[in-house]
Amino acid sequence: METVVHNVRDLNGAERSVAERLVGHALGEDQQLVIQVLGAEGKQADNGTGAEGASLPDWCNVYAGLTDQEIDKLERAISRRLDLTRPGV
Repeated sequence: METVVHNVRDLNGAERSVAERLVGHALGEDQQLVIQVLGAEGKQADNGTGAEGASLPDWCNVYAGLTDQEIDKLERAISRRLDLTRPGV
């Protein structure tokens, strides 16, 4: 996996414009862009900087096998229980 980090304040006008278009909103001067490059199959691309055979444990795949609708339903339930959703905010 390749990870690239850019401070927004260090981007020139054209670079910042492209980054904001990519993320879909304006970026603040105090923000960073952290970009990870994965292979087309969702597998981590090997750029020679990662540990050999490094992978996450199976329990990290908590959404594996769920549809987008099922994930949305689960996340709404979790947010309600954590009181992170506030109607009208």
